[in-house]
Amino acid sequence: MIRPPAGALYDASPGRKWLRVNRAVLFTLVPALTFFCAFWLLPFARLVVMGTEPDNHSGASAYWTVLTHPQYLGSLFSTLWLSLAVAGLAVFLAGVCGFFLARNQFPGKTWLLSILTFPLAFPGVVVGFLVIMLGGRQGALAQLSQSLFGERWMFAYSLTGLFVGYLYFSIPRVVMTVMAACEKLDRSLEEAARSLGASHWRVIGDVIIPAIRPALISTGAICFATSMGAFGTAFTLGTRMNILPLSIYGEFTNYANFAMAAALSVILGLVTWLALALARRLAGDVVGAPA
Repeated sequence: MIRPPAGALYDASPGRKWLRVNRAVLFTLVPALTFFCAFWLLPFARLVVMGTEPDNHSGASAYWTVLTHPQYLGSLFSTLWLSLAVAGLAVFLAGVCGFFLARNQFPGKTWLLSILTFPLAFPGVVVGFLVIMLGGRQGALAQLSQSLFGERWMFAYSLTGLFVGYLYFSIPRVVMTVMAACEKLDRSLEEAARSLGASHWRVIGDVIIPAIRPALISTGAICFATSMGAFGTAFTLGTRMNILPLSIYGEFTNYANFAMAAALSVILGLVTWLALALARRLAGDVVGAPA
């Protein structure tokens, strides 16, 4: 009779192999799981329960109030559309830029990459301040329009300014990921497509984009999730915009409406999680698709 080696888990079901588990790995999982439960699972479970409590204004469950009150529904849809627009434009612009940088060598490329990734070093508050310096009351655009047309053009204190700020710190995330994906492309496939008579755009649409689609989907999902929960930039540009992070902040600090703040937080987390799960599934399906 063969005995399993020490330190291994034995699966008695027929036709299966023994599953060897390193005890050191199991030991290191304990603090990670403890930290996860203490700082995420337990607080989030508390938020879920708190969201079922009555809302301070309507007296109904906070979840039901979110789904029936136009203000909260408007906040949810505004945040969704803003995040989708940021993710889509960031993937398009940075995808083209990343592909170009991956395929071309030129003097100053290292410095250009450093400049493109520099926004990652800024917190949201600084990004909001930069948007104000561009499109605020005393910004560059307002001063230029004042000198040319006699009126000040501003966009910083609106969803347009928030869109510009979110796009600013989303582009670097896409550029670096797309560059890494493009560097792994098999150029022989492109050459084979051209030898068969495919045009330049046909090669891009049938060979290059399908090959880097997992990278585009994953980075788009990350940009979407980041835009859904970003707070510093929105708070710097103004607290009157109707988006979920500011709504949560207002319900929690201004009205002490903890049930509503909890319900909005849970809905924000669920929407973001669903987007990330869908992106992971789509990216996985693309990777695992048969040739």
